[in-house]
Amino acid sequence: MDQGKEKHMKKQITVVTLCATLFALCFSAEAQQPKKIPRIGRLGASDSPERIEAFRQGLRELGYVEGKHIVIEWRNAQGKRDRLPSLAAELVRQQVYVIVTGGGQATRAAKEATTTIPIVMAQDSDPVGSGFVASLARPGGNITGLSNLGPELSGKRLELLTESVPRLSRVAVFGTSGRDGHAQRLKDIELAAGALGVKIQYLDVLSPKDFETAFTEATKGRADAILMMVWGPILNPRAKGIAELAVKNRLPAIYQNREHVVAGGLMNYGVSEADLDRRSATYVDKILKGAKPADLPVEQPTKFEFIINLKAAKQIGLTIPPNVLARADKVIK
Repeated sequence: MDQGKEKHMKKQITVVTLCATLFALCFSAEAQQPKKIPRIGRLGASDSPERIEAFRQGLRELGYVEGKHIVIEWRNAQGKRDRLPSLAAELVRQQVYVIVTGGGQATRAAKEATTTIPIVMAQDSDPVGSGFVASLARPGGNITGLSNLGPELSGKRLELLTESVPRLSRVAVFGTSGRDGHAQRLKDIELAAGALGVKIQYLDVLSPKDFETAFTEATKGRADAILMMVWGPILNPRAKGIAELAVKNRLPAIYQNREHVVAGGLMNYGVSEADLDRRSATYVDKILKGAKPADLPVEQPTKFEFIINLKAAKQIGLTIPPNVLARADKVIK
């Protein structure tokens, strides 16, 4: 082999070796780079510790470990709904992979903040009526999740009151106008009241200071009981105080959530919110694995709770009929 050809071959070998070395270095560097951990946003108007823990439990059951497989960005408006838009905008700026919302107001804020980031509703009383999804079977946009059948349960609560309170004829309904699903709730209550022969007195509670006035008006209106439908962020942080007001005014009250009965309220009937929060994690899992919200049907609740507090009943001089007690999932003595 002449000297020129030998030089050319050595040059080619050097180039190939250099390319192979560079490729190996690049591959090694890429392999050593830590995989980016997906960020999950959780947006709530007034998330309780129980609901937060239920969501975490759902993720753990699916094999997700915080800090290892996912990072959760928590945003809680602490009952101040005017903060929700800015908190939703924060999550969008954080470029979270998906936003999980704790209720209708939070879902609306997230919807207005993004049309591209997937949104999972942990619960909403009327996702179609609220304009969040096109239909329960085919949501069609960037929002999916769970419905809590909120309005449909209002009539059932009124029915339980009539079965529990002797000679009940007038019920004061404490509500919050402007709340998502409010009009439908009232409609269902009025329909049930007509069928049960009960008169309704509606009292609007827009802020915590309205509770004292509402109880006074209920007493003046000779209400026999209270159907509590006040928006959670106004009601939930004051569960114990509201229960005490009901005892003071000797008015039996039925609530939506178990926390109020545990805090001293008489009874509740409704969907298990903790179960909905736990199940919302399954949507996060599916979306992280490539599913699109538009193709994931909105699911209905499967777990309901009817809890009675006999201590509260005794304080207001009410004896709960045995047939009602027998239907309770839990009785607090």
